[in-house]
Order: sequence, then structure tokens, then C-alpha cells
Amino acid sequence: MSPKPDRITAMQNIIEQVKLELPLKDPATFVCGPDGSCIGCPKKLLELVDSELCYWESAMANGDIPQLGDISRFAKLCKNVRRGLVRNDALAKYQNIKQ
Repeated sequence: MSPKPDRITAMQNIIEQVKLELPLKDPATFVCGPDGSCIGCPKKLLELVDSELCYWESAMANGDIPQLGDISRFAKLCKNVRRGLVRNDALAKYQNIKQ
């Protein structure tokens, strides 16, 4: 059984996974739908995740250690945003482009 990661490693693992799975730098996902068919704005959701991700990368580079509650909140935010992207089919389009 492998030991649990420390708090910095846990946050870095979440950040790496988010960068792999969410289309944070894909310009196609940062465009609002012309017909207003969005269920929760993918653009705003991704901007929220991107700003949190940048904050934590910067904070950890400056020596701040995230608390367990911070890690949990960030993971929950990313999970909920991913669910919102699935509802809008933005994630499926990104994964098809990526392949």
C-alpha cells in the first residue's frame, strides 16, 4: 500500500489532472453559444478554474502550503465544472479534437 501524498503533492496531482482533462487553453471553449443553449456558461466555469489553478500554482511557488480544506474545495470545484462541461457537450468536443 502506497503512502498518502503530502498536501503540496496532492494539490499538484489535482492541478496536473485538471490540465490534462479540462480544455483550459482551447479557444473554442471560450466562446459563448450563439443560440443561448448553454446550461451554465462554459466560458465562465473555465475562467473560474483557471484563476484558481493559477492562484494555487503561484501560492505553492511562494511557499504556501494548501490546507486539506483548500485541496478539497479545489477538487470539488473542478469536479463540478467538469460536470457542467459534460452537460454542455464542451468536454466531448474537446476530447474529440484532442484525439
